[in-house]
Amino acid sequence: MRESTQILIIGGGPAGSTAAGLLAREGFQVTLLERDRFPRYHIGESILPSCRPIFEMLGVWDKVVAHGFRSKGGAYFQWGPEEWEVRFSDQGSDNVNAWQVVRSEFDQILLDHARELGVEVVEGVGVREIEFDGERAVAASWQDAKDPSRRGRIAFGHVIDCSGRGGVMATRYLKNRRFHDVFRNVATWAYWKDAKPLGKGPDGAIAVCSTPSGWFWAIPLHDGTTSVGLVTGRDLFNEGRNRLGDIQAVYDEALAQCPTVLEMLDGAEQVTGMKTEQDYSYVAERFTGPGYLLAGDAACFLDPLLSTGVHLATYSAMLGAASLASVLRGEVAEEDAGRFYETVYRHAYERLLILVSVFYESYRGKEYHFYNAQKLTSGERDNLHLQAAFDRIITGIADMDDAENAYRLVQDHLRGAESGDPNPLNNLNRVHEMKQSPFAPENAVDGLYLVTSPHLGLGRTPSSQAS
Repeated sequence: MRESTQILIIGGGPAGSTAAGLLAREGFQVTLLERDRFPRYHIGESILPSCRPIFEMLGVWDKVVAHGFRSKGGAYFQWGPEEWEVRFSDQGSDNVNAWQVVRSEFDQILLDHARELGVEVVEGVGVREIEFDGERAVAASWQDAKDPSRRGRIAFGHVIDCSGRGGVMATRYLKNRRFHDVFRNVATWAYWKDAKPLGKGPDGAIAVCSTPSGWFWAIPLHDGTTSVGLVTGRDLFNEGRNRLGDIQAVYDEALAQCPTVLEMLDGAEQVTGMKTEQDYSYVAERFTGPGYLLAGDAACFLDPLLSTGVHLATYSAMLGAASLASVLRGEVAEEDAGRFYETVYRHAYERLLILVSVFYESYRGKEYHFYNAQKLTSGERDNLHLQAAFDRIITGIADMDDAENAYRLVQDHLRGAESGDPNPLNNLNRVHEMKQSPFAPENAVDGLYLVTSPHLGLGRTPSSQAS
């Protein structure tokens, strides 16, 4: 391993491998440290179409297509008494844009591709400590995950923390991770063999089906298994485990209240034990600082309802790579690039937080404790600066009439107003269709916008150049 590197990436998941690969394509020296040895298990198997342009930019899309993952035509929702579907083909493309993936295989493809692009990838090595010169991150101490006597130090010019939920920077140094007042939920899941096809919705769709105590996902995978998970409130989960004796019994009791998923599993065999995660919705108060960026789950994570984990990971990786590339080329000051990254990534995250909140509040059976527990409190809204998020959303929509309608719809939902449309996603289409990031001068953030040609980086508007 090098003793110094231009850019250090901590973590080899989708955020880390994407950021590393994009920066290596721009000609920078990149070292990536990954604590585990791939392939390794990970949850988060349902990939959104928004990942495609990033993977095409990275040059890995064809490899993902060729691997044989289960194509995902959209999603099927059974939410209380209503049901509806979302077809990705309705977005104007008949091409396959999304997949249901086995993450151990998917993540391996991305990490191997980063290696092929010239990234020095070191597996089985974890970061023990980050060194600072004043407030600037300058080096990392590392240690072999299996042989503690094998350790060393690597200096860097910049570091991108993609260490996932462990969050090296946020949890050990910045100590600025804040868990949400809402979405303090538990996810518990297992894998099944010989499950029946959903029989509803688009081909290969993820099924999202509510129960009085939460909701289930069902994801068909190309290896012949189906991922079936329960999301429920932490207090409900603990009460059920104490009453029933174990996690499997909690899962089985909830399955008995979900006819659609139960029908899929008729005659199927559960082939794994239960896996569980909890308290997974959080955000760091700051994503950037001198010499460092936080990307993917290291910066923030949201309730899995809308399958946004890999989207946020790869999106932040692209934003971070573009921002850092312009800094290293001397095009943008580090402080300005950091402010751009912070603003745009936080905007994307808060926008999804709003969508998830609205989705939960659209549930018609509001007498159920789980759904009442998902409401954003006034304090939560204040802490997340949601008014500013709405302002930025509206600014990104060209048609101000549409913007005003979208704003009113979301505000009505957050106040608990009922909608005449049983599909909350239909009410949010105008918000959901707004530009994800400033790819054009008219949507610039403090005079900066994202460019992909001739290099990935940040462009300046003429007015900001003049000043």
